[in-house]
Amino acid sequence: MSTQQAEAETNANKVDYRLLRRLLSFLAPYRLYIVGAVALTLVSSALGPLRPYLTRIAVDEHIVKGDLPGLGVFIAIILGLVVLQGATQYALSLLMTWIGQSVLLDIRNTLYRHVERMALRFYDTTPVGRIVTRVTSDVEVLNELFSSGVVLMISDIMVIAWILTFMWNTSATLTMLTIVILPFLLVASFIFRRKVRVVYDLIRRQVARMNSFMNEYVTGMGVIQLFRQEGRMTRQFAAINAEHRELQDRSIFYYATFFPVVEFLSAVALAIIVWYAADHITSGEMTIGMLIAFAQFTEMFFRPVRDLTEKYNTLQSSVVASERIFNLLDTKLTVDDAPNAKPLGELERRIEFRDVNFSYDGTTPVLRNVSFTVEKGQTIAIVGATGAGKSSIINLLCRFYEFQGGDVIIDGRSIREIQQESLRRRIAVVLQDVFLFSRSVEENVTLGRTDITREHVVSVAKALGAHDFIERLPHGYDTNVRERGAVLSVGQKQLISFCRALATDPDILILDEATSSIDTETEQLIESSISTMLKGRTSIVIAHRLSTIQRADRIVVLHHGEVAESGTHKELLEAGGLYAKLHTLQFAQPAA
Repeated sequence: MSTQQAEAETNANKVDYRLLRRLLSFLAPYRLYIVGAVALTLVSSALGPLRPYLTRIAVDEHIVKGDLPGLGVFIAIILGLVVLQGATQYALSLLMTWIGQSVLLDIRNTLYRHVERMALRFYDTTPVGRIVTRVTSDVEVLNELFSSGVVLMISDIMVIAWILTFMWNTSATLTMLTIVILPFLLVASFIFRRKVRVVYDLIRRQVARMNSFMNEYVTGMGVIQLFRQEGRMTRQFAAINAEHRELQDRSIFYYATFFPVVEFLSAVALAIIVWYAADHITSGEMTIGMLIAFAQFTEMFFRPVRDLTEKYNTLQSSVVASERIFNLLDTKLTVDDAPNAKPLGELERRIEFRDVNFSYDGTTPVLRNVSFTVEKGQTIAIVGATGAGKSSIINLLCRFYEFQGGDVIIDGRSIREIQQESLRRRIAVVLQDVFLFSRSVEENVTLGRTDITREHVVSVAKALGAHDFIERLPHGYDTNVRERGAVLSVGQKQLISFCRALATDPDILILDEATSSIDTETEQLIESSISTMLKGRTSIVIAHRLSTIQRADRIVVLHHGEVAESGTHKELLEAGGLYAKLHTLQFAQPAA
């Protein structure tokens, strides 16, 4: 037995009512509507069993005696009850569906807001497919619970109670004979419930695997096709899909077995009633009306019992889904501000890294006692080999991660004492890997900020040399760039990311390998366009190409997470240290 199946078997034996209570807390804002739904349930549950009871009276008191006027009255009453029950069930279904969808809306919004606040460390270790499954599939599992499960479980219990009441009032002996079958039905329901519960849990796990697979490999489709891995990926997906189909087949088999068993037991109960009637109708102990009524009661009795079994499965499935949802909501991988944190105003003096120590996993150091200062209006370049910790400095300055030692000081205040939202409003970052949304060019620049006008977007694009190629697009600034900017070249996407950064007029501009993926001509275009815009702006530039940072006010050289040396381009070359070696390697001419 696999680990997942063993865990599913374990979960099948329990219902965590603590989780259920927490889940039902989402119903609190709709308590008045729930009261109305319960009232409709009480009425609806009584109307169904009342019909067979009235049918017995109509047969025995009017049909047998030939009282046609009285029979007409009972027929009208029964038809009226049918119409009333239909209207009640319609109103109940409409009300519960609205409540259910409203609750799902609240849960999805809560999950999305929570995921949005999570630190980047969470996304480093959590597959995207798993997050998508939590917000979509797992929430959808709760739909039936909130839309019908809770209230209809009450309804089914009330229906059973009313049926037993009317049956007992009609014939206590026949009632006892009918419920003899009940223990067999309960055993069948228990076995079915347990089996279906396990397979549903495994199906949800398989759906999460499928979502994770699709997200990863569709994103990397270019690599798959380039290295001709389509066949291998197809076989892997087919295996996951086949396992999902096998689990679905198992669930279908259980349902296909259980429902005929219920129908068989119902038929046995009816046969017992007919057997009993064969001896007792002729003797007058039982009437034709009682036989007809009990045939209807039997059909009605087994239906809610069967429904309760399904609803209990819904209850268990919802508890498992809620456990996963609450595990996500209880995950607190966030970077928190200090209790006395205040907004950051315009940068006035400097940014200072003071003996900063940082590790992504808490054990492997990435930065060790890093110290340097960026004065207002200065352009500081950070260079070093891959893995030296350059991008980590940017992550800490933007408060994406929490450092373990030292401090980052901005205008004399610890960065922990600055509200993150106000901090990031003062910073603009241009990354090497540009992410564009499936929106228009203008929306990718403004990111929905209404204070950035079309005129400002155009002026920034002109300053950066992006205006001409944007105007050549099919719809200009209204052109949809598709997912991840599929209709643009690498250089064009990079130019749009520059427009996005500079359109906000940031105090602090960060370029993280921003020109390493573009051609030399585009790089020259960008450099010539932004050179004037960097004047008077505090800038931090990370670059492998040393030619792009020679005019920086100061260059900080990182080596194995430590500041190896610092100075101007000329000073570092004259020192003959690590920077000079890097410069020699990049600009050395090959031997003739």
